[in-house]
This record gives sequence, structure tokens and C-alpha cells, in this order.
Amino acid sequence: MKLREHLIKKLGQSYPPSTMVDMEYKGNDLSFKTDGNGHAILLFIGKRGPDGNIKGERYARTLKYDREGQLIKDHWELKGTAT
Repeated sequence: MKLREHLIKKLGQSYPPSTMVDMEYKGNDLSFKTDGNGHAILLFIGKRGPDGNIKGERYARTLKYDREGQLIKDHWELKGTAT
């Protein structure tokens, strides 16, 4: 499943740094980890089970900056299934 533009925009917002954020979005359960700057970097999307874990897909985000601190790459990549 490819991430839709509206979900990428939602994940592009700032969140509390170095935390795990849980939410529901358009019928899917989301859990994502943020880096020290509050950017989402690891995403689990699917359905949450009774144990609290998400069964679905796992994505990782690549953020690259140049020497001046300008963002030059922002890419989400499917890493496999989440169990």
C-alpha cells in the first residue's frame, strides 16, 4: 500500500520529540515514532489488536539535510509487514 498525500501531510506536522504517538486516521490505526526534532520517522499502519500492537505495514522515513540545514530529501519507504 502506498502512503497517500493526505497521510504524508498529516505525518509532516510537528509532534512531541522522541515519543511514540498513537492515533486513528481514516479507519486505520497509526503508531509512529518521532525523532529528537519531532518529525515522524517510523510508522506502523493497520489495525490495532487487543495487545496494543498494530498488524499491517511498517514504513521508515529518510530525512536528509545539507550543510546549511535545509531539507534536501524526505522519503517514506515500505519496510515490510508489522505484526
